[in-house]
This record gives sequence, structure tokens and C-alpha cells, in this order.
Amino acid sequence: MPTLEHNALVEMFREHPELAPRLLATLFHVEVPPHASVAVVESSLDQLIPVEFRADLVLELRDESDALVLAIVIEVQRDVDPDKKYSWPAYVAVVRARKRCGTIVLVVAPDAGVAAWAAENIDLGLGRGNVEPLVLGPGVVPEITDPADAENETELAVLSAVAHGNGPSGLTVVQAALAGLGRLDQAHAMVYFQLIWNGLREPMRQALEVLVMERQIEGEATFPPFVQKLIDRGKLEGIREGELKGMREGMREGELKGMREGKRDTLLRLLARAGIVLTENESARIQACTDIATLDRWIDNVLGAKTATEVLS
Repeated sequence: MPTLEHNALVEMFREHPELAPRLLATLFHVEVPPHASVAVVESSLDQLIPVEFRADLVLELRDESDALVLAIVIEVQRDVDPDKKYSWPAYVAVVRARKRCGTIVLVVAPDAGVAAWAAENIDLGLGRGNVEPLVLGPGVVPEITDPADAENETELAVLSAVAHGNGPSGLTVVQAALAGLGRLDQAHAMVYFQLIWNGLREPMRQALEVLVMERQIEGEATFPPFVQKLIDRGKLEGIREGELKGMREGMREGELKGMREGKRDTLLRLLARAGIVLTENESARIQACTDIATLDRWIDNVLGAKTATEVLS
């Protein structure tokens, strides 16, 4: 069953269909055909094929003469699903046949491991044809850290917070996104906030709670009201400056812990996708590593590696 996170991301592109071609041009540097309009069309690709072939969203780009110039099939992918490697080519073939225009698949995958899997080229058979999805993941979505940029590109800032909220600049990215939510009506802002919050690991959640608490204590109302309600007013009673200092230190440690956990998780996912089996000692070595630079190097080493020794060199 689709989750809140899945539905929120789909609705983002449904309510802002112009976002997809803009991201294709700015983030993927794809030459999008000149077009005058972008519209959402049916997601059921054809009544004559099995019901499971139902994309999350299909967009049509039309030029000034109302001729179709491009179709974009949007899929939100939170987990690895091998069946998608068979359904995505079907989406492209069916839409292209019905619409008589170029068709691409754009996958929204906030998780780095899922994004790497989704970006793999899909061979249709004997190397005679392929489908290569474009994947909107952490490697493509920029880190939006400036609140002014977040206000101008709120949806991109939300995607940035979802993709990078547990990373090295996670707290700054999340703060910028929350500042951008101030320009939205409360209903949409709350959905986007829940999307961001649900994607944060516990250390980063605690860091955000401490930050909100600190701003409340100091009388700086810099977050939307529904974010400030995240902290029970009862938690604020009796907090002294020394306790607040300890909380700040704990917040920093929480950020580092979250970064390490996120990078270990990404490394293990990429190793699994590459079919590299770890020995007990190699797995223990990864779990014991606390150096972020080393974890980053190992993640980079996975590309093209055949053995764990090559990765952990």
C-alpha cells in the first residue's frame, strides 16, 4: 500500500507538473523539447494490458500548436523492486505507442542505494535495446542550504531535505526547507513537513528537536507553528543554560552518528546490488568504522569493484 511519503512525492509533481521538465533541464542537463504546456494525464497506461502496469504519474509536454513533444512517466521508488525493471520498459513502450512521441521514465528515489539500483541500464535482450531511467536521487538533487533559495524553489528544497536530511549538512538543509515552507498554505506545508520528518533518522530528529527547543527558549520564532508544536512546552520547563549547552553538544553527536549510520547503510546496499558478498570480518570492519572520509572512499570504490577487498582498500 502506498505510504504518505510515496503519495506526497507523487502529489508534488501532480500539482506542479512543470517541475519535472525544469528538473530535467537544470539537474540532468537534458535538452527538453520547446513546449508551451505541461499537463497530467491518466496513469493507467492501457486498458488492454494487466492492471499492475499503472505508473504513478504521466505528464504530457505540448508545443504551441498543441502537438505532443514529450511524455514523462514519473515513478516514486522508496525501495528496491526487481519487478520494476520489467514494468518500466513497458511504460515507455505503451506511452510511446499511444502518444506517438518520445517517452522517458523519471524515477524519484530519495535513498542513495535505491537510486543507484534504479539508475542501472535495463537491457531488453541480447544487448539489442535498452531503457535507461533518469533518477532523481541524492547524487543529482543539490543540497539547498540557503533559506532564500528554498523560498524560491520550495519543492526542490523539500526534495533536498528528503535526500540529504541525514547527511553531513542535514540540519542546515532541513532548516532551509522549513523556511521555504513558510510561503505555502498550512495544509501543503504540513504534508511536506511530515514527508521530511518521516525520512529523518532518530539522531537527526533529536537534533531538530533540540534546535526548535533552543529557538523557543531564546524567543526566536523562526519555524512555522506546526513545527514548533513538535516540542511539548512541558519539555521547556526548568531547562537551564548548562542543560541547553549539553543538548547542543548532544545534537552535534547525534548528527555525526546519523551520518555514519547513513553511509554504512548506503555502502551495504551498494555492495548487495553489486553482488559482493562480505565475510564476517569484513562486515564487522564496516560496522566498526567511524571515519566518515573512509566510508565515503569505500562507497566510491564500489563502482567497478568485483570483490570486497577492492572496496575496502
